[in-house]
Amino acid sequence: MIAMEERSEEKVWFAMRATYRREMIAKRQLEALAIESFVPMRYELQQRGTRRVRKLVPAIHNLIFVLAEPSRLQAAKAKMPYLQYIIRKGFQERGSKIIVPKEQMERFIAICGTMDDELTYLAPTEVHLEVGQRVRIHGGSCDGQEGHLVKVPGFRSRRVVVAIEGVVMVALAKVAPEQIEVLH
Repeated sequence: MIAMEERSEEKVWFAMRATYRREMIAKRQLEALAIESFVPMRYELQQRGTRRVRKLVPAIHNLIFVLAEPSRLQAAKAKMPYLQYIIRKGFQERGSKIIVPKEQMERFIAICGTMDDELTYLAPTEVHLEVGQRVRIHGGSCDGQEGHLVKVPGFRSRRVVVAIEGVVMVALAKVAPEQIEVLH
């Protein structure tokens, strides 16, 4: 069994907010301190004069995930007042920061890392996951990923949704029925 002091200094994924769309500034500053972070990105068409340019932008503004030891992150955060912990709703006491399990974060990074144009990012309140069946995808860019099969408002077909509880959900593009394995 790991002592509480030792365990608290393990690297964990924190869900954080970088106010006023400063997630990329925070990411660069954290990289300079050798602290790993992840910002979900997507491509967007932007008008540049008479041309349309495809540009890589944050998929969800103000959201950044940081992998660090709590004390090291706290020291880095002291230099970045705009970087804030996301607190679990309904909890105001100390220690209610949202910490994402490593396996869940790896799955989320694998999905978002594809930067597929058909990924849809959703607020946790937009989908009720308990309704859907747990599934695994076989084939395509999301091979081996797990999530829940649900009906997403605004889409005709069912989608596989991968969630980080209380923070964000990402709905994958249409998945062919032969690519889906139902898990029990």
